[in-house]
Amino acid sequence: MGVFSRQKFFQELAHGCLLPTAQQGLEQVWQLLVICLLCRLIWMFGLPSFVKHLVTVAGGFYTLYLFFELHMIWVVLLSLLCYLFLFLCRHSTIRGTFLSITVLIYLLLGELHMMDTTNWHKMRGSQMVVAMKAISLAFDLDRGVVTSVPSPIEFMGYIYFVGTVIFGPWISFNSYKEALEGRKLSLSWLLKVSVSWVKSQVCLVISNCVAPYLFPYFIPVYGDKLLRSKKRRKIRWLLAYENTLSFHFSNYFVGYLSETTTTLAGAGFTEEKDNLKWDMTVSKPLNIEFPRSMVEVVTSWNLPMSRFLHTYVFKSALKFGTFSAIMVTYTASALLHGLSFHLGAVLISLGFITYVEHVLRKRLAAIFNACILSKKCLPNCTHQNKKGLWVYMINIAFSALAILHLTYLGSVFNSSVDFMEEDEDNITHHTIQKWSELSWTSHWVTFGCWILYRLIL
Repeated sequence: MGVFSRQKFFQELAHGCLLPTAQQGLEQVWQLLVICLLCRLIWMFGLPSFVKHLVTVAGGFYTLYLFFELHMIWVVLLSLLCYLFLFLCRHSTIRGTFLSITVLIYLLLGELHMMDTTNWHKMRGSQMVVAMKAISLAFDLDRGVVTSVPSPIEFMGYIYFVGTVIFGPWISFNSYKEALEGRKLSLSWLLKVSVSWVKSQVCLVISNCVAPYLFPYFIPVYGDKLLRSKKRRKIRWLLAYENTLSFHFSNYFVGYLSETTTTLAGAGFTEEKDNLKWDMTVSKPLNIEFPRSMVEVVTSWNLPMSRFLHTYVFKSALKFGTFSAIMVTYTASALLHGLSFHLGAVLISLGFITYVEHVLRKRLAAIFNACILSKKCLPNCTHQNKKGLWVYMINIAFSALAILHLTYLGSVFNSSVDFMEEDEDNITHHTIQKWSELSWTSHWVTFGCWILYRLIL
């Protein structure tokens, strides 16, 4: 590719993609940002608590209408169903489990019968956030973290908290109540909002305008020499990595945007004595793009959701055994994300991959007495071998393996999937085809790691 054509490409990219993408991103969310800021300012006044709850319900309703119009009624119905269940079962001690089942049935019925697939999937994120909030509140009531069932206006204020109702993330009921206390505006708060917003826009631009053209204009993977050679399999992996990278940065965009809206609305802080830190973190991109392990990847992908699943699903299912708890957790995550074959297949595969990786590295760490666990050891760990060259090499090998898994699993997420939402058969065929093109590598590698683990057990 000549120098002139490459320069022309970059010029067209800037004017035809970068600027329009950033402009459209702002046009879609500027009203949400304004509503978040208004609610934040209103909460700073010494208003009665029920007025603050009413304000956030009104802001949440208006925001839902902006994004979903009259289809928002399905989100409202879910919230009403959840509160009715909590009120009727207010003397029960297993509300969390029963409400989880009720919510999942509602989501499955909505996916299958209540409305068309396209519009239902547009609301999938908000439905998931509402479900997670209601389920976590039910478990907190069972465990005594929340002492009594909130009033209807408190519950609806929590569910429709304007900072999280569209893009998330999940926050606890107590975090919502702390947000309504109306902390003073500060430079650190403004800095956190600004940095998260800039990061979200950068990630949006990379996802839409940079990642799809990563290799054609930097590495000539489409050149004649390569196409006539026996390296087509390498090209498939490079294309899979392109799809994966674009998908990753679209997730980072949503994560940083949710940080922006949540912080702008006054939540997402930690308080130590008199020191207030606006430190909400939804995703950790570096831990995903340069992973230590797949366990670290799934934790860093969405920290609040990971915390929710660990606290309310994994711990509740741990009595059935570690493997069962892991599979229940990933199954619950798949059901919350909706009935989609490629999402379910990826999440269930992740369950097996992370479990096998965890037990294998745990066993190797015990044999070699070395810091090669899935999670980084604490400085005061009891392992004798901490920084040897061979320790680094083993960890690097597992990091490379994690990148392979990420590329393989992420290959099913590309723009063509968006046009298949109404036809699950096409999505199923697309997923199987993509993994077949990559020779089912990740699944075979996981099976091999499991065999190795059983041999050295």
